[in-house]
Amino acid sequence: MTPISRPPGWFTLTALCLTLACLSACRTQRSPEQVHAELLRKLPATLHDREGWARDIQTAFATQKIEPTSSNLCAVLAVVEQESGYRADPPVPGLGGIAIAEIRRRAAEKHVPGFMVDAALALRGPDGRSYAQQLQALRSERELSEMYEAMIARLPLGSGRLLAGLNPVRTGGPMQVRVDFAERHARGYPYTSAGSIRREVFDRRGGLYFGIKHLLGYPADYERPLYRFADFNAGWYASRNAAFQQAAAIASGVRLARDGDLLVPGAPMERPGATEAALRRIAPALGMDAAAIRRDLGRERDQGFIHTELYRRVMAIADGKGAGRPVPRAGLPQIELRSPKISRRLTTAWFAERVERRWQACMAR
Repeated sequence: MTPISRPPGWFTLTALCLTLACLSACRTQRSPEQVHAELLRKLPATLHDREGWARDIQTAFATQKIEPTSSNLCAVLAVVEQESGYRADPPVPGLGGIAIAEIRRRAAEKHVPGFMVDAALALRGPDGRSYAQQLQALRSERELSEMYEAMIARLPLGSGRLLAGLNPVRTGGPMQVRVDFAERHARGYPYTSAGSIRREVFDRRGGLYFGIKHLLGYPADYERPLYRFADFNAGWYASRNAAFQQAAAIASGVRLARDGDLLVPGAPMERPGATEAALRRIAPALGMDAAAIRRDLGRERDQGFIHTELYRRVMAIADGKGAGRPVPRAGLPQIELRSPKISRRLTTAWFAERVERRWQACMAR
């Protein structure tokens, strides 16, 4: 039998490759102590209870089985720094006036009579002040949420039910995560809560847990963390969907807003949204009917959307019309941020770019 011929130095090269592979694997399987030490190095030196911050972050990563890489740790710290400056319940200037205006606005949207809102605000609390007066003295969203719930509990049953869904606080905690997101993802929450999930969002541990879930708790194959930060602001897969809208615009010749929303919620088949309507115009080229297009668009917040016939065919048409190179698979959503707390023009792109700069600074530490 003829022996296998190997080039000189084969054994040494193979041993070196195996060693490097082993070292790489070891780096990705760090001990909890190593992760804790890295967090303490990257957290601000002047931060109160740095040990507690590190512990709560590690618990969220471990419970959700998210790999605590340096990139992921820095992604969390960058969002915390941007959203709250490392404060579990950050103060909001002028919160009382904002809250009263928001309560009235949301009540009008739901056709709740104005006199009922006035009566609730005029109701006096245990300290003798009206709830309107108490609202004006509030500084944080936790205080506002708790006071509103207390006010609702004291109202007559019918009025309380009407106003119960109008709590003006929709985000909270060190990562400013949405309360409704936390409520939808409460299963597996590792802490025993004496109150509601809403209250947990305003605690450091709960705010970090649900914020990390929103930031890292879904698979996304982006080339830059920039797009995950945009998703944190605009919703899961918004950056991928914005790129798909750009491809749909190229394929159909219809100008489309790149906001990451592919379907209008609840839209009847005869009144599709702009993206869906543009795709129906090229249905023959796609080889799909309106029902099939809508079915695939319904997976807009799912990783599997990229495996649908619609996604593949739209991207193929757009790639074919490109200048010899494929169209981008991710893009910053074009969304102007609107909130009672925002007093100047801000966008999702502005948010994502700022957070990415903070992430880069963290990675350099």
